[in-house]
Amino acid sequence: MIERLTENKGSHDFDHTERVYNMAVHLAKVEGADLEIIKIAALMHDIARKEEDDSNGTINHALKGAEISREILMDLGVGEDRIDQICECIARHRFRDNNHPETLEEKIIFDADKLDSIGAVGLGRAFLFAGEFGNRMHNKDVDITQPLEYTKEDTAYHEFLVKLSKIKDKMQTEDGRRIAEHRHQFMADFFEEMNAEVVGER
Repeated sequence: MIERLTENKGSHDFDHTERVYNMAVHLAKVEGADLEIIKIAALMHDIARKEEDDSNGTINHALKGAEISREILMDLGVGEDRIDQICECIARHRFRDNNHPETLEEKIIFDADKLDSIGAVGLGRAFLFAGEFGNRMHNKDVDITQPLEYTKEDTAYHEFLVKLSKIKDKMQTEDGRRIAEHRHQFMADFFEEMNAEVVGER
């Protein structure tokens, strides 16, 4: 399992997994969730991320990750009911899917993963992800009506406009919403400054 997680590109590497794990444990303690499910699901949530990246997004890493995790957990002798709960957390953590989280544990894994996409860390990851695919650093006039995923115009700013700016309104837990408000404002202020700098206004 560790080999799979360490194969991921930098934006979704094991550092990301550790941050999601720590945030998920924090939220679980605040919300009173099942820590065993949270810890295992957080560690395995991106286990199929390499498959999605290698396929340029045609493979859904959340659904594929749930399949892979089920096989691993069965081999480890984890109970079927626990496996079902863990795998649903993994399957429902992806932002772009309509497979919305339902249980408290699913909501916590979703929030923990999304919180790592915004704020200062989120900015770093957005630029890192764009760089992994050789994308432009910035284009303040990017056309968000066009499907730009995995193209050179899929910049960090494009990601902010189409996805990251909406995360604070997607949070599933009370503490997740509190944290997201602060992180969202940090990113919004950053891109306002960047847009001014690139045209020489600062």
